[in-house]
Amino acid sequence: MTQQMTAQQNKIESVLHNIEQVMVGKKEAIELSLLALLAEGHVLLEDVPGVGKTMLVRALAKSFNLDFKRIQFTPDLLPSDVTGVSIYNQKEMNFEFRPGPILGNIVLADEINRTSPKTQSALLESMEEKHITVDGATMELKRPFFVMATQNPIEYEGTYPLPEAQLDRFLLKLHLGYPSVNDEIQMLDRTTSVHPIETLEAVMTKEDLLKLQEEVKDVHVSDAIKKYIVYLVDATRKHPLLDLGASPRASIALMKAAKAYAFIQKRDYVLPDDIKYLMKHVLGHRVMISSEAKFEGKTATSILDDIVRKTIVPIERG
Repeated sequence: MTQQMTAQQNKIESVLHNIEQVMVGKKEAIELSLLALLAEGHVLLEDVPGVGKTMLVRALAKSFNLDFKRIQFTPDLLPSDVTGVSIYNQKEMNFEFRPGPILGNIVLADEINRTSPKTQSALLESMEEKHITVDGATMELKRPFFVMATQNPIEYEGTYPLPEAQLDRFLLKLHLGYPSVNDEIQMLDRTTSVHPIETLEAVMTKEDLLKLQEEVKDVHVSDAIKKYIVYLVDATRKHPLLDLGASPRASIALMKAAKAYAFIQKRDYVLPDDIKYLMKHVLGHRVMISSEAKFEGKTATSILDDIVRKTIVPIERG
């Protein structure tokens, strides 16, 4: 590794340590969220209320001193409440654009499944194309741009499940889960007076993050690893317990995620183990299990684990 890359890795370590001041015992979720940010992807965080979903994304924004915006999705929310709206200025006799929260660097889409599909779709263009269109005019979004959407898997009444086309826009789907007893006791100690999120300071700048995102793109992926990715994704399309396999976008997402993960692990090349580890996080929400699989008690994760076990890693000769 070069001296420059080592210095960048030290900065990443400082970010992870910084967020751990707020999120106790959630190292994997923190690392994967940072991975998605470095890979210029987005995260769908599905878990019960009160486990720290909002704190995670706020801590991530504060660590890089980024512009943080929050959208509370409700049934009456309109697409213009997300993207912004043009309002007529009587004094100037023209229309002025009032930007919506989507024009932040880090956007928390809270309880995204509680709003209508029409409003949910307002996020599609921004997440995939990195720009929005309002009144026929296209506007580029800020860089970096990162969306973390949350949803509650328990309460389904009055909710609108995300369609497959929108789920496919998320690089990763994560779960936080409840903390252990010791971690929860430590959490109580830290929040006795002031919550750690209020005193958290930035350890990197926006410019540092943009530079890291460019360096992640230079991480090497061998031809054998590319074949391995395609073999795994193709296996999801042929598996008898999956009604819907992963799309080619999933192959690209898995490669991008693996490059960012290798970078965080202080490597400038991707290993097969990186692909195996990220498989369930990247593809779990992109496949649809059959009714037969549900009857047998199978889950998307267990089926993907089975695919990984049965898929041979290609060997690069020469």
